[in-house]
Amino acid sequence: MSRRTVILSVTAAVAVLGGAGTFALAYAGERPPTLAQSTARYTAPDGDRDGSLVFTTDATASSGVSDVKVLAWPADSSFTKKELTTKDMATAEPAKCEPSGEDTVRCTYTLAVTGADAAESPRGLWHVAVLARAGDDSTTLDTKAARFTVG
Repeated sequence: MSRRTVILSVTAAVAVLGGAGTFALAYAGERPPTLAQSTARYTAPDGDRDGSLVFTTDATASSGVSDVKVLAWPADSSFTKKELTTKDMATAEPAKCEPSGEDTVRCTYTLAVTGADAAESPRGLWHVAVLARAGDDSTTLDTKAARFTVG
């Protein structure tokens, strides 16, 4: 093999590998959001004092987190048989998010629970579903990000 052929082959290989590396880096930047440290705390109403549901999660996306929606649902609901979808989450309520790192936001959803709300709510295990949307429009849906019990 001539020296010129070897140099052209090496140059072509470097160009191909460099292009593949650039594609891999670009693809790595387009991952959907991730959720971490999701917790739910339910406090039942007591007398004339309202209760509450407080849900928190950390959402991370390299393109930024554009919004986070939250939906609490009883474990014995129709969503147990028919999985929740992003379409189901379209009318879910937004969480309030504050920056907490380079690409991470800490999101909190708070819901007041009146005595009447508690009386009408099914008893037992509940789940919290979360839909996080990144700046690049990718999404992550966790249908059981956290759970709590209504007693």
